[in-house]
Amino acid sequence: MASFLIRRAIQGVVTLWVTWSLVFVLYFVAPEDPAQMMVSRGATPAMIERIRVSLGLTRPIWQQYLDFFGRIIHGDLGYSFTSGAPVSTIITRALPVDISLAIPAAAIWLAVGLGIGFMAALQPRSRRAIGATVFVLAGLSVPTFLFGISLIYLFDGLLVHWLNFFPLPGENWTPIQVNPVEWAHGLILPWITLAFASAATYVRLSRSSLLDVLGLEYITAARARGLSERRVLYVHALRAAAPPLITQFGIDLAAILGGTIITEVVFGLPGLGRALIGAVESQNLPVVQGVVVATSAFVVVVNIVVDGLYVALDPRVRTA
Repeated sequence: MASFLIRRAIQGVVTLWVTWSLVFVLYFVAPEDPAQMMVSRGATPAMIERIRVSLGLTRPIWQQYLDFFGRIIHGDLGYSFTSGAPVSTIITRALPVDISLAIPAAAIWLAVGLGIGFMAALQPRSRRAIGATVFVLAGLSVPTFLFGISLIYLFDGLLVHWLNFFPLPGENWTPIQVNPVEWAHGLILPWITLAFASAATYVRLSRSSLLDVLGLEYITAARARGLSERRVLYVHALRAAAPPLITQFGIDLAAILGGTIITEVVFGLPGLGRALIGAVESQNLPVVQGVVVATSAFVVVVNIVVDGLYVALDPRVRTA
């Protein structure tokens, strides 16, 4: 297993190198001059040249390339064109929001999705299975932004005058170290919004995965040997059905840690997704570059961890 993880770590490093090299090409070698983009139209050529020198754009491309990777390794992602704040500071301030969204929402969609999916697989012709199918269709059909806006309208629009359940968008975020109760209170609707569509995916995936496993010969042989249905299900079937779910979970968790753009914009949360949207609108290239670098690192690290769990659950992957 150690050699497998080492190989995956090497592959991850190569993936990051390719991704960050593309970021370098888009930022430093693209037709647009970064110095020209960060100043107003009335800037003088001398002012633009001073900015190019301060950014290191007058050096040879190979030296800019080495400097670029050296800054990333040391955590220096540059400075925002608009605020002048370090990009690394912007990311570290936004990251707790995405972590606060990702972990509880993941727990919700796993509990709901796996529970409903496994129930539907064990009772495929029951009314509960039909209800699970309706839930999947609804979760996959309703856009995330529409579901989030509907929750806001329901709880902060129709019922706000009587119950005042949840804070309005833009007032949702309270750091957990400041007030844990207010932190959870402000994120309940975003958690539900994120978990709704993902839970539907996990219902469909867990149901199909468990149904496939329950039809295999070794499950029939285990029942023929007199093993209890509980042991057949929890010891044999669920372990074999878990790897596809773990793979999907790693992808979804990495995506949320990289910024949930729609949910953050709908609920006014100051996460990476909202920071990226603002940077794109203002052509704030260092922030765009920094978010892409950080997001790619999240995706690679999470996938390596998921691959390790995959191998631990299914030794056949290690042999292959």
